[in-house]
Amino acid sequence: MNTNIIQLEQVNKSFSNKQVVRNVSFNLHRDCITTLIGPNGAGKTTLVKIVLGLIKPDSGVVWRKPELIVGYVPQKLHIDSTFPLTVRRFLQISRQISARAIDKAVFSVDIASLLDSSIHGLSGGEMQRVLLARALLREPQLLVLDEPVQGVDINGQIELYQLIGDIKKARGCSVLMISHDLHLVMSATDHVICMNQHICCSGHPEKITNDPSYIELFGAASAKTMALYAHHHNHDHNLHGDVLPANTAGTQTTQECNH
Repeated sequence: MNTNIIQLEQVNKSFSNKQVVRNVSFNLHRDCITTLIGPNGAGKTTLVKIVLGLIKPDSGVVWRKPELIVGYVPQKLHIDSTFPLTVRRFLQISRQISARAIDKAVFSVDIASLLDSSIHGLSGGEMQRVLLARALLREPQLLVLDEPVQGVDINGQIELYQLIGDIKKARGCSVLMISHDLHLVMSATDHVICMNQHICCSGHPEKITNDPSYIELFGAASAKTMALYAHHHNHDHNLHGDVLPANTAGTQTTQECNH
């Protein structure tokens, strides 16, 4: 069964004659958390904009599941501090959203106690939950998160990553994250794509941290200190994300995730 919702094949993108995405190919699957990691300037944000359809690649193929619904959580959102706005009103802006849909999203991210609070008085973690709730109002099949724990303390980061995993399980959606946080995110994702203009390595977090390309980019010390947990799955994926029966991936770098 084809579980792909996004397929990229040999995608390239340049700005002012500088190539920022080079020959990138990968698939996104239903019910799977994929995380893009890499240094600043690696092309992660550009690649996500290509996935979202906000910019077109110079060459290559981008396929999206027909009528794919995407929810997006930006890295930052500037709201004029002089504009009085409660969390409840923020969730209602620009859309005809039913009270039931709002209640469902609010329950999913546990922000009922914040609904009558000013959007301007929220902590970093609270604001991320509100942005996540707003993205969930669309009932997305793909949830795209740009640095979802930026500006959040360590305990809040752990809670947010757990929340993202719970949402994926409850809704069966695919999640694509950009992250600079190597330690926590590696234990909160099913599949890692390590970028530096091109894909340096790709696969399950536990395997990526032993890949020479990863070690060259982030250092051996980073690989040794990763906090990883065990995943138990009933199938594998090859380098391009195609589903393989369990234990048949051979020597290929694999992605493992539940469907």
